[in-house]
Amino acid sequence: MKTKHQHSLPGPADIHRFQTLNGITILSRSNFNSPSVVISGYLPAGSLFDSDGQLGLADFTAMTLTRGSLTRDFQGIHNALESCGANLGMSAGTHTASFSGRCLAEDLPLLLDLLSESLRQPSFDSAQVEKLRAQLLTGLSIRAQDTGEMASLSFDQILFAGHPYSRPEDGYPATIKSITRQDLKDFHQLHYGPTGLVISIVGAIKPEDAVAQVQRVLADWENPFQPELPLLPVFTPLKKRKTQRVHIPGKSQSDLVMGSSGPKRLDPEFLPASLGNSVLGQFGMMGRIGDVVREKSGLAYYAYSSLNAGIGPGSWEVSAGVNPTNVRKAIDLIKGEITSFVTNGVSPDELADSQANFIGRLPLSLESNAGVAGALLNIERYDLGLDYYLHYPDLVRGVTPLDVLAAARKYLDPEKLAIAIAGP
Repeated sequence: MKTKHQHSLPGPADIHRFQTLNGITILSRSNFNSPSVVISGYLPAGSLFDSDGQLGLADFTAMTLTRGSLTRDFQGIHNALESCGANLGMSAGTHTASFSGRCLAEDLPLLLDLLSESLRQPSFDSAQVEKLRAQLLTGLSIRAQDTGEMASLSFDQILFAGHPYSRPEDGYPATIKSITRQDLKDFHQLHYGPTGLVISIVGAIKPEDAVAQVQRVLADWENPFQPELPLLPVFTPLKKRKTQRVHIPGKSQSDLVMGSSGPKRLDPEFLPASLGNSVLGQFGMMGRIGDVVREKSGLAYYAYSSLNAGIGPGSWEVSAGVNPTNVRKAIDLIKGEITSFVTNGVSPDELADSQANFIGRLPLSLESNAGVAGALLNIERYDLGLDYYLHYPDLVRGVTPLDVLAAARKYLDPEKLAIAIAGP
């Protein structure tokens, strides 16, 4: 029997999927309870294409696209969005460049015009490029003084040494300074095109109208030179524990990130690891780790665990902000909790609480148009199937304590952790 929540979950009956002749995938779902429409999407133009010497090029390019087109300058785009209370933004990650926007249903034609102009005909205005460069460099100098950011960066460098995932997508000051306007134009010309472009439209619009609107602005787009995403190299997990310290003088707090590699999004261990991670350092007052390190010992300002999974190898990590004098104690306590976790696993009660939380959270995450648009992109990105969210509660309930223990033992080894510390 279906619950009332399952009737409202997106599925094959109300997700419309269409592929254009030039290679664009359009996903749409109607929601006439709201007068607005959300568009969200991605295309294969991420930092995997960046050379080490020009790291940050993909992100710099994506962020420049909405700062002026051959049709409208930066102020013109800003005014067009402002006039109808709409928004549109772009950025790049490791695998893809992403865009998202929101407007009233009646303004969707305008929003799609602006999206098309930005994707296809950016002007790379010199003044705007330099203004953005200054902002990016300011962001990087702030990052260099942020103990949490630097610990996270350092953790990735240890865990993914020699792998593209070890590199920050926003680059370094030297690489951002080296990128020219021509580099941005060249990157755009080569990597932006319809092949692999996925766009999700959710809100007060019929699916066939959404498809027609996208076709109107993007159906004639061609780029025969678009390269395929490079293959990820083979990833080798750490063979022994490795620690790295980043010295940032004048700070009153040290941040630490410690952990190991984790499953890919499509690995069978992903769901057991996610439910286990909730018990380890998420649920309630940040799970067992929050309880031991923060509540009982008073050693941390915050302490929690997270599981990051995507197309390639993921990470399973614990983050904590501590008094610099308590770093060693906090590391030992966290290591002790990880040891207990991989030795004893989770109790049936802990797992049941975690499962109820995951199942209860799903309809809440899909209450907004933006939540549904993101869910549709997830389905497409990982080829989960249009009925994935209808089956999700059963998938979650199907995980046993033994599944969680097996996932924990596969990925977490207390003797082979990457440990990054940033602070005074």
